[in-house]
Amino acid sequence: MLDDLRHILGPDGLLTAADAVAPFLVDHRALYHGRALGVALPRSTAEVSRLLAWCNAQRIGVVPHGGNTSYCGGATPDETGRQLVVALRRLNRVRAIDAANYSLTVEAGCVLADVQRAAADADRFFPLSLGSEGSCQIGGNLATNAGGLNVLRFGMAREQVLGIEVVLADGRVLDALGGLRKDNTGYDLKSLFVGSEGTLGIITAATLKLLPPMRATATALVAVRDVAAAIELLALLRGASGDTLTSFELIPRIAIELVCRHVPGTGDPLGGAADWQVLCELASSAELPLATTLEAALATATERGLVLDAALASGERQRQQFWRLRESIPEAQRRAGPSLKHDISVPVSALPGFVAEAAEWVRRAVPEGVLVGYGHAGDGNLHFNINLVDGSDPRAFLAREPEIRRAIHDRVTACHGSISAEHGIGRLKRDELARYANPVELGLMRTLKQALDPNGIMNPGKVL
Repeated sequence: MLDDLRHILGPDGLLTAADAVAPFLVDHRALYHGRALGVALPRSTAEVSRLLAWCNAQRIGVVPHGGNTSYCGGATPDETGRQLVVALRRLNRVRAIDAANYSLTVEAGCVLADVQRAAADADRFFPLSLGSEGSCQIGGNLATNAGGLNVLRFGMAREQVLGIEVVLADGRVLDALGGLRKDNTGYDLKSLFVGSEGTLGIITAATLKLLPPMRATATALVAVRDVAAAIELLALLRGASGDTLTSFELIPRIAIELVCRHVPGTGDPLGGAADWQVLCELASSAELPLATTLEAALATATERGLVLDAALASGERQRQQFWRLRESIPEAQRRAGPSLKHDISVPVSALPGFVAEAAEWVRRAVPEGVLVGYGHAGDGNLHFNINLVDGSDPRAFLAREPEIRRAIHDRVTACHGSISAEHGIGRLKRDELARYANPVELGLMRTLKQALDPNGIMNPGKVL
């Protein structure tokens, strides 16, 4: 088998040495430790095509691998040693930039930050933005339908895709890289693969939608009365700003305290008096007086009793300080100790009630944990995490994870929400999907999987 793979991939296209393969066998959170036949490093779509055709004939499971930033074990092989990891980092070329069409065609192994830079070099803007953008790859972003910081204004990764190139399980290549914004010639096949987590095929390239560059921004860190006040502020800002609101991040005091304690060089500009803060940002491609707009809107919110205090960024340096405070929360949680993570979403209108009810349950039922619920409140997505309290038994805490997860997901479902807002299903939430998904929806997913991957080689054991 290894000789066949080397013939397909070339002498340097297959990793088998233990030290070279090891980084591909553990997921980002170290929840899963797998084994693999090897790690394939294809250089082209043609090589991926030949590779999948061979794997399909040999019934070898294929695990697509991008930047390995998944929180759900979606890019980690199982423990059998019979699966092949396919790392796409060598497919990292910018194939075309069409500034007039506001589109960019890139290969799947391009790092997201490099895609953003390529757009900027063409005087264009690519809006997908994540905390891991310096290492995650665009293929993985699309395969998991990544969310991030700008979903409120620009939508999920799916909304950024004009065309796609995918290698199917049997090696056939779907070339649908057109940059059209209007095309009603049959089914929208590209959307089938965005969010499929590599279970239907391997995305090898995509044509992405670009926008004019953002030439004006205004950013503020705002202390709010409570979560209900934050949601009222969201509506006020959207109405007052002409819908230039790009980000609206909800941050509890405990998260800011963790960051200030564990991440050097950070501080709370508002002094930590309020239980909840909001980081909001306006952006426009036109030179608009957004700072004036934001200041006026916050003044109105203060008069209504929604806002307790606010700090407007006076320049880019302070803006970056505000964003560092928000983006350092995951790092601070890791440094603080074990935590249980829940990537959930509910309708924006349901957020205050959900947070109040679920937080009270955590307080009563999980005394060894402290709730750290933060995130993209503008689109209803919270990272509803629970950190271990100092002095508590970490093993006993982590052993309660299934029970705690079930209680939180039951409450999310009661609010007509989602158990996975932006991180995907992977291996971690496979059984949860089977429990909570609509039976008709789940049946259709299985039908599609069987039709496109009858031998079950594409990322086995993930999603379904």
